Amino acid sequence: MSKIIKVGTCGYPVSREKYYKNFDCIEINVTFYQLPEIKTATKWKKESPEGFEFIIKAWQLITHPASSLTYRRLKEKLSENKKKNYGFFQPTDEVYNAWKRTSEFARELGCSKILFQCPSSFTATQENIKNFKKFFRSIKNSESDSFIFIWEPRGNSWTEKLIKQLCKELDLVHCVDPTRNIPVYGKFNYFRLHGTYYNNRIDYNYQFSESELKKVKKLCNKSLNYVMFNNSTMFEDAKRFQEL
Repeated sequence: MSKIIKVGTCGYPVSREKYYKNFDCIEINVTFYQLPEIKTATKWKKESPEGFEFIIKAWQLITHPASSLTYRRLKEKLSENKKKNYGFFQPTDEVYNAWKRTSEFARELGCSKILFQCPSSFTATQENIKNFKKFFRSIKNSESDSFIFIWEPRGNSWTEKLIKQLCKELDLVHCVDPTRNIPVYGKFNYFRLHGTYYNNRIDYNYQFSESELKKVKKLCNKSLNYVMFNNSTMFEDAKRFQEL
C-alpha cells in the first residue's frame, strides 16, 4: 500500500512565505480563538501555492464554555446573560451561528477538513453525548460541501469503545497525540504532537527526540496520514520528521 504522509504545524511558527517553501499543509489555530474576517481567508488562499492544504480548528464558541481561559483571546464581546449558551455543542443559536461562520471561513479558504478539539471538561455525560450527536447530524444534513470532521476528545471519560462508536455513527476521524494514544476510527490518520505530559497536563515546551519521531512515523499506517506539530519547536521538529 502506498502511503502519503503530510507534515505541518499547528499555526504559522515562521512567516507564511517561509512556511509555504517547506510544507504543503497547515492547521490554522487562530480560527479557534477568534475567527478572522472572510477577507483574511481570501488573502491566505490567494497567496498560498497551488495544491496547498488548509485545515482549520473550529471556533471555541462551539466546543468550549465561556468560562474557559481560552476566551481571554476572544476579541468579540459576548452578552453576559448569553454566555451560558456557548460551547459543549449545545443546541443554541449561539453555537450554530458560530458553526455557520466557521464553515463560511472554511469554504473561502478552500478547506475540506475541520478539527473539533474538545476540552477535558467536556465529559461523556448523557447530555453532552446527546448534544454532540445532534450537532454533527444537524451540520452534516445542512452542508452540501462534504466537510470531513476531525475530533480530538480529551479526558478519561471518553473510552475507546465510546469514541469508536461515535466516530463510526457520525463519520468522524479520531484525532490523537500518537505519543499517547492510538486512533480508534477514521479514514485517515490525523496526529497532533503537543509535547510532553506531566500529571496529564501538556507541556508544549518540548523538543521530540529522533527515536520518538521514528515511532510516530511507524504509526503512519494508513494510505493518508497527517502529522501536525504543536510544540514549542514545531517548525524544527516538523522539518526533522520530513527528513526521516
